[in-house]
Amino acid sequence: MKSIRTVYKIGNGPSSSHTVAPHLAAGLFGSRYPDADRYEVTLYGSLACTGEGHGTGKAVRSALPSADVYYDKEDHTNPHPNTMVFRAFKGGRLIGYAKIFSIGGGSIKIEGEESQDEAEVYPEKNFSQILNACRENGISLAEFIRSREGEALHPYLSRVWEAMQSSVKAGLSAEGVLPGGLGVSRKAKLLYEKRCYNEDSSITESRLIAAYAFAVSEENACENIVVTAPTCGSCGVIPSIFYHMKYDRGIPDCEIIDALAVAGLIGNVIRTNASISGAECGCQAEIGSACSMAAGGYASLLGLGLDQIEYAAEVAMEHNLGLTCDPVNGLVQIPCIERNSVAAMRAISCVDLSHFLTETRKVSFDEIVATMYQTGRDMNEKYRETSHGGLAAIYRGKP
Repeated sequence: MKSIRTVYKIGNGPSSSHTVAPHLAAGLFGSRYPDADRYEVTLYGSLACTGEGHGTGKAVRSALPSADVYYDKEDHTNPHPNTMVFRAFKGGRLIGYAKIFSIGGGSIKIEGEESQDEAEVYPEKNFSQILNACRENGISLAEFIRSREGEALHPYLSRVWEAMQSSVKAGLSAEGVLPGGLGVSRKAKLLYEKRCYNEDSSITESRLIAAYAFAVSEENACENIVVTAPTCGSCGVIPSIFYHMKYDRGIPDCEIIDALAVAGLIGNVIRTNASISGAECGCQAEIGSACSMAAGGYASLLGLGLDQIEYAAEVAMEHNLGLTCDPVNGLVQIPCIERNSVAAMRAISCVDLSHFLTETRKVSFDEIVATMYQTGRDMNEKYRETSHGGLAAIYRGKP
């Protein structure tokens, strides 16, 4: 497995697959052919179907200002649903070509080349192997991660955590209507400030966590800086819980950074053995993965054991199986923003269950990851981030 750094990337929303990765790909291609006087970029699959709503063309042109961007919604022959073809011309002559895939979480793969991500740093291939290594050496997951990644990971995760906190704070103070034409109002500030009558502590906790998740997701919808966790579309789940633990529960940053590492390791296992791409496996690969990561990280933060962490992560993924990706108008707003807050609260519920039911479990985390991947591959294409089915096809506006 690669470094946890491949799971957490800091960049502009609203979509890691549709904006972060295309921007990266365009910049890389442009650097290879700096003498070109014209570039053409053709988007296929999910990038073509929802790219206009996601701002993919804008992301490409931010790295290649002179690029002509085309959306081919008819060609479904490419091996990956997020495919980009780049062409460079000089004097009317083709001088460069590349087929690049956006594989999820802001990462890219160039056809015929090795991955642009970092080298393999984990010899372990799945979560069972990781847990065995921890048990054999009598160490925690956080200690295991440090043994594989080295101390240099800590400052990187510190920057990730700072970016997460900044996105929560920015979202909590902002008001107005989100861009894109759906007329969706920001709700984070309202959730944060408005108490209901006779609000007890449990309702307050849920309201605050929801506010934090809305805050980050609304920042993402406005194309502001967020952290892929593991994607932009699911970027509000993990920050909402950890922000709550720091600012409402007083947990120190050092403990949260260790929990971020554990959450990232879970995301890394999913990314390696399945997918974190909504275009490839539906929203179960995005929100389901984020929920699983948040549950595992939160369980670690509470000091729970290895089996309890695995159980919490497994249950969180299991009960997101089959979740479709059907963003209305191709925008990461309906149902995406609300879905982040629901997933955050579900992650906490999964950890609550792990206190009591871990010894009764029958399904491993690796089995549920394999199930998610198979489910996603079997899912009809219109439910995998194309906006051709589900709520995106039925939604007609305010009732």
